[in-house]
Amino acid sequence: MVVLAESVAPGLQRRTLLTVSASTLLVLATFVTPLATGVRTAATLGTGAGGQAWLLSAMSVGLAAALLVAGEAADQLGRRPVFIGGLVLLGLGAVLSAVAGSTGVFLAGRLLEGVGGAGVLACSLGLLSAAFPVGPARARATAAWGASVGAGTGLGSILTVALDTGTGWRATYAVTAVLALVLAGSTRLLLPDLGTRTPRRLDVVGPLLLVAALSCVLVGLVGTRSGLGTGGVVSFLVLGGVLLVAFVLVETRLAEPLVDLALFRVPGFVGASIGALVTGAAVVGLMSFLPTVLQRALGESLLSVTLLVLVWSAVSTVTALAVRWVPALGGRTLLALGLAVSAAGLASLAVLSPDGSALRVLPGLVVLGVGYGAANAALGREAVAHVPAERAAMGSGANNTARYVGAAVGVTLVVLITVSGAPAGTAAGLTSGWNAAALAGALLSVAGAAGVLLIRPRRG
Repeated sequence: MVVLAESVAPGLQRRTLLTVSASTLLVLATFVTPLATGVRTAATLGTGAGGQAWLLSAMSVGLAAALLVAGEAADQLGRRPVFIGGLVLLGLGAVLSAVAGSTGVFLAGRLLEGVGGAGVLACSLGLLSAAFPVGPARARATAAWGASVGAGTGLGSILTVALDTGTGWRATYAVTAVLALVLAGSTRLLLPDLGTRTPRRLDVVGPLLLVAALSCVLVGLVGTRSGLGTGGVVSFLVLGGVLLVAFVLVETRLAEPLVDLALFRVPGFVGASIGALVTGAAVVGLMSFLPTVLQRALGESLLSVTLLVLVWSAVSTVTALAVRWVPALGGRTLLALGLAVSAAGLASLAVLSPDGSALRVLPGLVVLGVGYGAANAALGREAVAHVPAERAAMGSGANNTARYVGAAVGVTLVVLITVSGAPAGTAAGLTSGWNAAALAGALLSVAGAAGVLLIRPRRG
């Protein structure tokens, strides 16, 4: 039986909010796990320089590949079963990562975690909108959900530190698996199928082309450090471009595509997509590799690195909640402002030196947290503000896909720029490379802010 928002009892609303927020928090905590454990994971598995970029970006690829498909599947099969299925896949992927004896098996687990996380994220806001009718109650519920997105980053890092004994990094994935399966079971027992179903023809070819294109681009980029050779690098990059063109052509010809490409003629939608792509590439990309640089170049402990990441996460969470009280600030303006502040924060991270302290990045992390939190709050509005109401899930899915495509490419480029610092592999090389990557991220954020402001929505 499908339950509609107007008839949902307060007790069920509370259970829905708790379940959805806890599951979303777990997905984000899982996403950031390699930020802290990447050094030990790479050492255990014998992962090379190219493989290290994949350790950080594999889950992003899984998310980017599956978010749109998960949203469409939820429309047809129901949000609850897809949500539960996502938690189960997240748990299975964590098990695979926990027992991995090689880099390839570990990456397969992370990809599966990304696919499962996509099922959770794609259905989360849909479940809340079905449980809470339009008005103050829904606003409070979505604000709590948004806080869980930011809090997941910090709590995931804390969990990693707490389990940094005995089996080390493998324990974090084992705990993730247990929590995911517990949440899947509780969802099945406690929540009915909330919302309506809208049967549509499922687009399978489009997502396959998208993930194939993204994977080829990443292989080409990583190949510059893994001995692929100039010819191989160019071949993979060209193939990625061809597959991306094929994706666009397929989506254009379908009557019911995953992404309505006509929306890219809507300035507001384009601006939101640019904001999401830049946020993923610049902020998520750099923050994904900062803990590794601090541990390897400056010899910082896992605990000290985690506390620094926690500051960034806490500031971004508080900011995302606080901007709701800023009057007369439109989503487009807030997004551009968030990207501009993020640029200032990223530039402030370009201060590392071999004989310096990790505390030098603290002011930059605070500024970056403010910018990132504001950008996240704006993207929550803009992702669905310029699409038809009946396609809000598609708008949200497309925006999240842009973010995680940006994250996957961004972290790969950050790793390549950082490890290319001369002399390569030394503390001086890593800090020099990191400073260059941080400044590049700042420039990208400035360009993103300018793009959002220049692409003005049409006046009715």
